[in-house]
Amino acid sequence: MSNKPVRKAVFPAAGLGTRFLPATKAQPKEMLPLVDKPIIQYGVEEALASGVHNIILVTGRGKNAIEDHFDVSVELETFLEARGKKDLLDEIRNISNLMNVSYVRQGEPLGLGHAVLVTKDLIGDEPFAVILGDDVIDAKPPALRQMIDVFHEVGGPVLAIEQVPEENVSSYGIIDAEEVRPGVYRIRDLVEKPPRDEAPSNLAIIGRYVLTPDIFPALEETAREKDRTGEIQLTNGLRRLLKTRPIYGCKVDGVRHDTGNKLGFLKAVVYFALRRPDLAEPFRDYLRELGLDVPAGSHR
Repeated sequence: MSNKPVRKAVFPAAGLGTRFLPATKAQPKEMLPLVDKPIIQYGVEEALASGVHNIILVTGRGKNAIEDHFDVSVELETFLEARGKKDLLDEIRNISNLMNVSYVRQGEPLGLGHAVLVTKDLIGDEPFAVILGDDVIDAKPPALRQMIDVFHEVGGPVLAIEQVPEENVSSYGIIDAEEVRPGVYRIRDLVEKPPRDEAPSNLAIIGRYVLTPDIFPALEETAREKDRTGEIQLTNGLRRLLKTRPIYGCKVDGVRHDTGNKLGFLKAVVYFALRRPDLAEPFRDYLRELGLDVPAGSHR
C-alpha cells in the first residue's frame, strides 16, 4: 500500500506534430480542437477530476499557445462579462482557477523518457502521473482516478493498458504479465514496438502512467544507452526499474481515442459531438443525411 498522494501530473507537449501538417505549422497539435476544446484540455480536466491539481507542461519551441490557453485572459474575461456571457466566462475561468500550472522546456524532443526526465526537479520525491494528451479517454471514474486507486492498492508504479488487435502490437509498448485480480496485472517484462510474431501478449501500454520518483535514476541510466534513434524511451527506463521493484498494469475501463493520427482524431470529433446534448441530435440528423446509420441516444 502507498499512502503518498499523487499530486502532480506531467503532460509531454514538445512534439512537432508532423502528422498534422500543415495545420500544425503555426499551432501546436495539442491545441487542435475536439468540438470546442483543445485536445490537451481533455487530459487536464481528467487530471483535475482525479484529484490532481498540479499540472506540469513539458513544452518546446512554438508551444506558447498552450501556455496562453491555460493562463488568465483579463481582456477576454472582461469582454464576456460586459456582454453578459456568464456561462462562457465561468467555463474559461473554471479550469485556470482549479489548477496550478508549471512549465519546463524540453529543448530537443528526445523521446518520452527524456520528457519525463526533465521534470525531475519539479517532481521531487513523490509519486506523479504522466498523461499523454494524444490519448483522450472517456471514462467514469476518470482513467487516471482508476489508476491512482490501483497505485494505492499495490504500492508501486501503474501503467494503463488495453488489449489491442494482434496486427497492431508493433505500434505499442507491449507487456508480458500475470493477472493478479480482474483488470490488474503484475508486469514481468515490457517490449517497445515488438514485431507481431515476437510480442509476448496483446496488452498494450497506453498514454497514462502513475510513476514513483525512482524512475528518474532509471531514466538517467537509460540515457547513457540511447536507442538506435538517439531517443530516451520511457519503456526502456521502466524495464530497468522493473529489475528493482514490481510494476503493475491497470486495464482502464473507458473508451480511448488516439488523436495522434488523422483517423483517430476524426473519430474522436464525431464521438464527442454525439455526446453533447446541444449538438447530438442535429449532428446525428446530418450524418443520416449523408446516408450513415447513427443510433439515437448515444450522448450522455
